[in-house]
Amino acid sequence: MEPSLLSQEKLDRSSPELWPEQIPGVSEFAALTSPVSGENSQPEWKDIDQEDVYMMQGFGSLTAAALIEKVKALQNLAYQLGVEEAREMTRGRFLNILERKKPQRRK
Repeated sequence: MEPSLLSQEKLDRSSPELWPEQIPGVSEFAALTSPVSGENSQPEWKDIDQEDVYMMQGFGSLTAAALIEKVKALQNLAYQLGVEEAREMTRGRFLNILERKKPQRRK
């Protein structure tokens, strides 16, 4: 980077007049929900099996380009599944298999 373009100025965001909140109350909410620095910030892994660990290790070993390709492939698969589901829902609507049966009234 060009050294002449760097600024050594420190901005103090504590002034509400200089830096008003975009959404009132967000700072207080963020302070309540953010983990305290002294707490354990490690993620809690619940219901994870060995197959999931292997899959995550496989993703971790991919290059950036390979990971992007994998994500694109997953997005395409999700899109195709959505298209197929929409087609099946339309088919079900035409065949009236999803129609609710009205209770018959007794005379």
